Amino acid sequence: MICGLFSNMAAGAQKLAVSLLFVLGGVLSFPLGQERKDTVTCGYESCHATKPDMLNVHLVPHTHDDVGWLKTVDQYFYGDRNDIQHAGVQYILDSVVDQLLKNPDRRFIYVETAFFYRWWKRQDSGMQQTVKQLVNEGRLEFVNGGWCMSDEATTHYSAVIDQMTIGLRFLNETFGACGRPRVAWHIDPFGHAREHASMFAQMGYDGFFFGRLDYQDRDRRMMAKEQELLWRASDSLTPPVADLFTGILPNGYNPPEGFCWDQSCNDPPIRDDPDLEDYNVDDVVKRFVAIAENQALVYKTNHIIMTMGSDFQYENANLWYKNLDKLIRYVNGLQSNGSKVNVLYSTPSCYLQELHRANLTWALKTDDFFPYADSAHDFWTGYFTSRPALKRYERISNSNLQTCNQLEVLGGPVSRKGPFGEGDSQTLKKAMAVAQHHDAVSGTEKQHVANDYARKLADGWQHCQVLVSNSLAALSGSSSQRIYCDNLNISVCPLTASSKKFSVSVYNPLARPVTWPVRLPVNGTAYTVSDANGKPVDCQVVPVSKATQDVRRNRGFAVNELVFQVQAPPLGYSTYSVSLLQDGSRPASTQHRTPTVIQNKFLKVTFDPDTGLLSSLSNLETQQSIKLAQNFYWYNASAGNNFLSIQPSGAYIFRPNSSTPFIISSTAKTESIQGSVVQEVRQWFSPWVSQVVRLYADSRALELEWTVGPVPIDDSLGKEVITRLDTSIQTGEYFYTDSNGREILQRKKDFRPTWQLRQSEPVAGNYYPVNSRAFIKDDVDQLTVVTDRSQGGGSIRNGSLEIMLHRRLLYDDVRGVAEPLNETSDIFPEGLVVRGRLLLSLDRPPHAADAHRPLAQEVVLQPLLTFTDGDLNPNTRLEFSGLQAALPPAVHLLTLSQWDKDSVLLRLEHQFQSWESKVNSRPVTVNLQKLFSTLDVLGVSELNLSANQWKDEMKRFDWTPQKGEKPLLKTFEDPSTWEVTLRPMEIRTFLLRVHLR
Repeated sequence: MICGLFSNMAAGAQKLAVSLLFVLGGVLSFPLGQERKDTVTCGYESCHATKPDMLNVHLVPHTHDDVGWLKTVDQYFYGDRNDIQHAGVQYILDSVVDQLLKNPDRRFIYVETAFFYRWWKRQDSGMQQTVKQLVNEGRLEFVNGGWCMSDEATTHYSAVIDQMTIGLRFLNETFGACGRPRVAWHIDPFGHAREHASMFAQMGYDGFFFGRLDYQDRDRRMMAKEQELLWRASDSLTPPVADLFTGILPNGYNPPEGFCWDQSCNDPPIRDDPDLEDYNVDDVVKRFVAIAENQALVYKTNHIIMTMGSDFQYENANLWYKNLDKLIRYVNGLQSNGSKVNVLYSTPSCYLQELHRANLTWALKTDDFFPYADSAHDFWTGYFTSRPALKRYERISNSNLQTCNQLEVLGGPVSRKGPFGEGDSQTLKKAMAVAQHHDAVSGTEKQHVANDYARKLADGWQHCQVLVSNSLAALSGSSSQRIYCDNLNISVCPLTASSKKFSVSVYNPLARPVTWPVRLPVNGTAYTVSDANGKPVDCQVVPVSKATQDVRRNRGFAVNELVFQVQAPPLGYSTYSVSLLQDGSRPASTQHRTPTVIQNKFLKVTFDPDTGLLSSLSNLETQQSIKLAQNFYWYNASAGNNFLSIQPSGAYIFRPNSSTPFIISSTAKTESIQGSVVQEVRQWFSPWVSQVVRLYADSRALELEWTVGPVPIDDSLGKEVITRLDTSIQTGEYFYTDSNGREILQRKKDFRPTWQLRQSEPVAGNYYPVNSRAFIKDDVDQLTVVTDRSQGGGSIRNGSLEIMLHRRLLYDDVRGVAEPLNETSDIFPEGLVVRGRLLLSLDRPPHAADAHRPLAQEVVLQPLLTFTDGDLNPNTRLEFSGLQAALPPAVHLLTLSQWDKDSVLLRLEHQFQSWESKVNSRPVTVNLQKLFSTLDVLGVSELNLSANQWKDEMKRFDWTPQKGEKPLLKTFEDPSTWEVTLRPMEIRTFLLRVHLR
């Protein structure tokens, strides 16, 4: 849709808009200002001819280049630290381009735009023109095209969309329509999420190929010839919006056995001189034809695909291409003798086109591909939790990035160059994009690589801080220095701990008002707090907990915390003033007896006075109550034993040596805090496990702040630490988890929807990724747990829900990383300490989503606090909202980001599924011209989800499921030019031409 671009504009302005349209068209999509059609033959038009009466073998030369794993992303690009792994991406691209030029029949696909972008910047104009020619002729083809190949279990959908947008935008701006990938390509991630498939469909991909799936699932699909299928990836979006053709590759992403001709391989080359020793053409051809014919037995058409490449291959591309040229020549040479095998250079899109031309029906899938096991005792479910500190830092960084993006727009050009210097959002954007890689946020990299990911995120945040400070200065009218306290989770902020008067500005990146608890480290015992209107705010001083004192390791000196609740307007900030009333560095008092009850007007929480543990949770509004016991446990990790072939737990794999976890303590030492703002019960289970149970005055959620570590390893096995919630809810072995933070999927213990499971790991085989929430329910009660990072979880016992919090392991799990998951640091040399939060809500099932949907968004996009010392300038604007009014509860503002000088990228999403709310699972209409308070919206153009095609020009292959009719794309009309309607789970992406007021 391109609507209202010239509405209500004078003739002169229309002329400007026309020129702008062509500028934007050049950026976004080739059809506006396109090259002559006869000058390019890329995409489907560049495919080699196939033979309908033969078995066509599509050879796909490729390299899989991890954006960090055993080496850092920089080390991989330059080919540094080859003592760890021989790999240099710049040499791969140099060599491939050279070899493609030597034979126009040759093809190559490239995936990781983060690497290609680096390489491209270092080429002269002549080489860039050569590469553009290769792309325009379809000889070099981009597939997937994101900045990285993202993980599918531990990534949040918003970060995935961002990293795909960055990569695809670069390809579009550099190569036009020929740079647009037609195929999504996730050959290495360790299981596949339904939400990823939905996003890929909405990004315009015609198909999706991956390499890993459960070994039992593969066996069944091979027998049924269902390794190619139609994935219906949403139960809310009308088919075929989220339908995606999906193909499972035959050899993971490796070549057939015996046909690897990279310098890293040991397979013999094709020796085709009959006068020389070891002539082997006949043997090679015979073996290849046999492999091809066997592969064809488990696929549906007379076309099969072979991936000819693997990790960091083609550094010497001549080795590959010389042998592939010979293979094609000699196999096809047998056709004159009656052979029915035809081999050709190809790409995934060319292969996909042939499958589409076959006009068959395809098995339909509606669930996901988790969990993934490669054999009976090898479930890749440990990485759902691996490196929990990095997982949390990535989530915080995503929140910071969205705030940075928004304030760049709201503050205008001065945000990028203002009183605090030059700031930018690009550094953090790229660091976040790299962090989505399937060996980054997944926690499956070496330790020094994990450190590098964190360093890049920290560096990006430093650049964004300058931008945020500039923007807030412009919006508030105050250029006072702003202080950022990034360690508030351990009560460290030197300014608040030492100042007698300061202000705190609370920026809310959500498009609705939020109430948020603020906890500031202080040394006084009494303070006054006032809001932006000068009204007093209820506050409370509580002592810093012993657990916090232990983990600070001399990084902070505050003995107390000042606690108060703030309210921040949508897409805006509110400023609170804090003044010291009573000095003295004595801790506030606590009670050492266990309270039996803490409650506010919404929730009532009871504790067992004998054990100090939770015993029940009640919702006072709905008059419902459940038994609720919560404790901490660990699973002993299986230890590696080569003689007995025992699979150990490691960064990827979760394999406990018993299905019964060990309880850390059956009782907890407690102390309690009662106050008008917050009530707390602080629990100590052991020297390395503690928790604070918190209930804020105006909260409908119970907070469990857990601290785990250093995990002891005195047993020489390693431990996998969980918290388990045991309830009176009758779950019937069902539980529910989210997919990448969006749609909810039903799970059942020891069950898979698409095949008869032979369960061999009763715990690890029932773990699923929990990205932002999980819940259990019956007809009456639903207990939802909202997490602050991606974690693994399951319901191993009826009525229970367990979440894995931390892992410390002493053996490598033999999946390539070659390093135990045993995290230490300079601050914690004896083992990493991790802290996090779980938020619990109890509701009636028909209304539970009305609570957990906004709650999860608050955790993902949390307010940003900035601090100013002393008195504020009297002319300072203390409150601001970037919106004219809050968006409706069902609508989430997903993206607001500067696109170019005069335009911004906006994504709005309906955050409810079609079935989960009587109130909010309805279409909602938003007026774009009445959205922002500081921006005039002059024009709007609708894009696809990844912002690299105009929405009305996005065309995809249509596919027919085996059962049911082929779905026809249904279009909905918006009420007017500027009013857009969002339906359940719909994300709509717009390019707005704006003017800053």
